[in-house]
Amino acid sequence: MSLKLTNSLTKKLETFRSLNPGEVSIYCCGVTVYDLCHLGHARSYIVWDVLRRFLISQGYQVTFIQNFTDIDDKILAKASKENSTMTQVSEKNIKEFHQDMDTLGILRPSRMPRATRCLDGIREMIQKLEEKGAAYSVDGDVYFAVMKHSEYGKLSGRDLSEQQLNADGRIDKEEGARKQHPFDFALWKTAKEGEPSFSSPWGHGRPGWHIECSAMVLQELGETIDIHLGGSDLIFPHHENEIAQSEIANDKKLANYWLHNGMVNVGGQKMSKSLGNFTTIRSLLREGISPMTLRLFILQAHYRKPLDFTKESIEAASTGWQRLNSALCLGLISHQKLKWPKPVAQQKTISDLNSYVSSESMLSKASQQFKDALEDDLNTSIAISVLFDLGHPLRSLANQIERGVSNLGAEKNNKELHLRWMLLVSLANILGLQPELPQGRESNQGHVYSESEIIVAIKERKAAKLSRNFTKADNIRKELKDKGIELIDKKDGVTDWIRK
Repeated sequence: MSLKLTNSLTKKLETFRSLNPGEVSIYCCGVTVYDLCHLGHARSYIVWDVLRRFLISQGYQVTFIQNFTDIDDKILAKASKENSTMTQVSEKNIKEFHQDMDTLGILRPSRMPRATRCLDGIREMIQKLEEKGAAYSVDGDVYFAVMKHSEYGKLSGRDLSEQQLNADGRIDKEEGARKQHPFDFALWKTAKEGEPSFSSPWGHGRPGWHIECSAMVLQELGETIDIHLGGSDLIFPHHENEIAQSEIANDKKLANYWLHNGMVNVGGQKMSKSLGNFTTIRSLLREGISPMTLRLFILQAHYRKPLDFTKESIEAASTGWQRLNSALCLGLISHQKLKWPKPVAQQKTISDLNSYVSSESMLSKASQQFKDALEDDLNTSIAISVLFDLGHPLRSLANQIERGVSNLGAEKNNKELHLRWMLLVSLANILGLQPELPQGRESNQGHVYSESEIIVAIKERKAAKLSRNFTKADNIRKELKDKGIELIDKKDGVTDWIRK
């Protein structure tokens, strides 16, 4: 594998090499849970879902951590408006988040820590920074002293002589007068009347935004990780501050690769809740836009470039998805007419499929083109073009079936078309593009659970067994069995699976 990624830290396209062979540790900045997710969130999490799926398809064991910020001024404001509590608002929107992400076919993270469940780690990290002279307290507030980090600004390119920007209104305007330097940021905030607070060596209060992620990275993945993910709007101040406090506290590099996706724009402006120009995922789905149409719309553009959201661009994506979906559904709906094996028997990986055909064949070349595209800094637009090329004769075949053409199973190239379909489904799955059966049409097996989902579950079960959490391991087996997936444990420690 020769995956190349654009590292925001070095501003260069670099060959990816993981810290531990065969393993990848990833931290993705999650949402502040005060409202429904919008299309900008969908872009981030769909893009990073593809990265994860691709790494899994190449044999890596991926530990993917994504946090929830469940204490924040915006959550408190929402709770006050709804005559509710911080916990109630957070829990409600965490459920809504999972619903949206599941609908979009995004694999659930390995673990999803919350700021309020990492308070011990947060307090310990702040104390480390104090001991090293990189933090100071003022009337119950604790600030990070940016001048103590000699490389501050290396991610964003900002200079310490510049005036610090507010992070979406998270920093009080009066704070500046209390700081040693304008860039200094809050690690701990003293309690305000009527707000939830937690005990600490500096008095009751709550953590600052930036320290939360640093502490959760350390808690879940350790001092140095392979990849840190987020939107480009997080580069400064959030990720810059993460780097500074983590590197001083741990005396180690926080992450080897920093990846950032471009923003979704509406009328030339970034889509955001603060600007009021956002469109929620939920509202788009209610308008009749299918989940896979949204995925295709997002993946047609390179992840680092801005994405323009217009009515026309969504309609174009919808038309494109209809064409591709017709090809993907072919083997599910018409396998009997085509005399193809039942889809429940399809368990072929890309390498398995390549073993069926000559290395010089068109299918083998298409598979390689797809892989080359994703290895080139996740070039999903080219990868999608490979899918459309693969799908063209399958769409034609689907149209023939719709017109009632007979004797289809006797075609000489029927075997090649079957292999083509299996390859198309396998490659599309890496992009998270799953067949959407037309309303009123059902395949023999109902929902087709993706190979990536099964692989992730098997790896989680293996990890549970190694940690002697046999209850969790048994539950994973049972959940898979309920979905029609039977696990087969071999003597060499390898676990195979079959669809029943």
